[in-house]
Amino acid sequence: MNPFLEKFETPFQSFPFEKLKTEHYLPALDEGVLQGKKDIEAIIQNQDTPTFENTIAALDNSGKILDLLGNIFYNLHEAETSEELQELAQEISPRLTAYGNDIMLNAELFQKVEYVFNHQSKENLTTEQKTLLDKTYKSFVRNGSKLSNEAKEEVRTIDKELATLTLTFGQHVLAESNDYKLVITDEGLLAGLPEGVIEAAKLTALEKEIENAWVFTLDFPSYLPFITYSEIRHLREEIFLAFGSKAFKGNERDNSEVIKKIAGLRHKRATILGYKSHADFVLEERMAKNPSTVFTFLDEILTYALPAAKEEFEEIKAYAKSIGGPEELQRWDLPFYSEKLKKEKFSIDDEVLKPYFKLENVINGVFQTANKLFDLKFELRSDIEKYHPEVLTYEVKDNNGNHISLLYMDFFPRAGKRQGAWMTSFRNQKIENGINVRPHISIVCNFTKPTSNKPSLLTFNEVTTLFHEFGHALHGMCANGTYASITGTSVYWDFVELPSQILENWCYEKECLDLFAKHYETGESIPEELIQKIVDSANFQSGLAAIRQIGLGKIDMAWHSQDTSNVKDVKDFELQSVRQTDLFPVVKETITSCSFSHIFQGGYSSGYYSYKWAEVIDADAFEAFKEKGIFNKEVAKSFHDNILSAGGSEHPSILYRKFRGRDADPKALLRREGMIK
Repeated sequence: MNPFLEKFETPFQSFPFEKLKTEHYLPALDEGVLQGKKDIEAIIQNQDTPTFENTIAALDNSGKILDLLGNIFYNLHEAETSEELQELAQEISPRLTAYGNDIMLNAELFQKVEYVFNHQSKENLTTEQKTLLDKTYKSFVRNGSKLSNEAKEEVRTIDKELATLTLTFGQHVLAESNDYKLVITDEGLLAGLPEGVIEAAKLTALEKEIENAWVFTLDFPSYLPFITYSEIRHLREEIFLAFGSKAFKGNERDNSEVIKKIAGLRHKRATILGYKSHADFVLEERMAKNPSTVFTFLDEILTYALPAAKEEFEEIKAYAKSIGGPEELQRWDLPFYSEKLKKEKFSIDDEVLKPYFKLENVINGVFQTANKLFDLKFELRSDIEKYHPEVLTYEVKDNNGNHISLLYMDFFPRAGKRQGAWMTSFRNQKIENGINVRPHISIVCNFTKPTSNKPSLLTFNEVTTLFHEFGHALHGMCANGTYASITGTSVYWDFVELPSQILENWCYEKECLDLFAKHYETGESIPEELIQKIVDSANFQSGLAAIRQIGLGKIDMAWHSQDTSNVKDVKDFELQSVRQTDLFPVVKETITSCSFSHIFQGGYSSGYYSYKWAEVIDADAFEAFKEKGIFNKEVAKSFHDNILSAGGSEHPSILYRKFRGRDADPKALLRREGMIK
């Protein structure tokens, strides 16, 4: 039995992960391509006049086996990969790309799509149908349907090569991350590290079968506490250099040439399609519209953030020196001295807060928040098959008991999982044959693991990360459209971060923290003075944080808004792009670009600015909740109806105006971060 090719006899037609074997993928791919081509041929051979239903809707509903296979394969490749999956990816990815190009470059199919676009009476279409028609037509044009046959073949070749290169990029980063370990056998070298961090390092050593030692890795729950608390400066430097030099060591995993090729091919593809650059191509379908808007936006935020960042930088330098720190502050010193300064200024640090953020309590807190806002309930299920034993599975219902979604939650680092945190889906919502097919959503994180005598206790940053990813999940779970390609998170990329980033705001509110922030040993609620300290310290070093985000946005735009074929040294190129935002001495061994997975492996090329862009919108949106109460049902219903459930049914600026009654105030973010009054 091949699970991709059978009807699922499972609750909610959830994917039968426990029956999945590596050998199922390629036969399913073969059958999926065959069936998908039959779907397309049926549209082309239909003798009736092309209409929205028999062409656009039929196309949106085609290739179901491949949609399923792509969702399962790529999600497992990110969260639970293996050597076999990585080898398979090198075959599956180019073939799926080729299949997509076979559709987008099919002249007969495009003729029908173009006919509907030019002749279909728009008055007879719903708003959602108009959006899908426009999106479908543009997708064909933007993927080369109007090109000569020779140019089409060139696009095919480029896409195939890009599919392989982006996989190679990610595999290099993962392998480099997995390879490194800092092994400590002298207990004296653990100075400054909190007890929980030391316990976790002992557990990691046991997992790696290293006796009488403590092991630290480049996984965030290991790396971040080490570089924040370790008093052994040369070890902070060592782990920082290992983290910052991933895939930049001049070995067979060095991504320097890989990123040059990716950027070069993206630029070439864009110019073939008639655009000045890859960024021009991408941003045509974003709220920002073009590169100059992005640069103007980043520079405007920089105008306010840079003076604040310089002030903060001078403060931390002076503070470090005052307590016997180095003459010249290096990058591996910043988290260490920042944490000390923060504790001195606000009498707060993660070790004070973590006992109040037991993972299970935070999960309960985010569920309660969703219930109070959107009337959602979450029921833990033991009968939903999962891809790893650590995954938790929930059925999501509304207050009337109606099924809304499945939710998978995967929290801890392991060798087969890439770093970071993300939301994804195994099945998108749509309406098919009159049935509302509900979505299957997943959250994947890399949080601090429980130890033998302590549960998983989250840092405050991990708490906000969980709320952030849960905001994305709400966007997916609450989806309520007709067509899978424009429901849920299928929105403009500079709008997709709004639901995630707005939810982080609740983490700073007493009314929300009181729901779940309880001491894991005593059950005592988080004291009011600690909540006040969280609020007071919220803007600590916000200038430095802002210029870091702006710098990352500028690196992205540097690679994608111009022809980079003359780039010889990737490090020099990166330094030039961030010279306005870089306050530290240069560290020649490290680079961001070679492990910048968002832009070279994920979907954020020419879109990293969108985090800051969405922060502006989320700051303005949260002011609407603050005005009427953070759990106000009226505001929450408007947010649910116009943002969460609406997906990509209309242009985001229209959806936002429906929610807020006006456009977002650009100054809202600066107000929240204390940069203007």
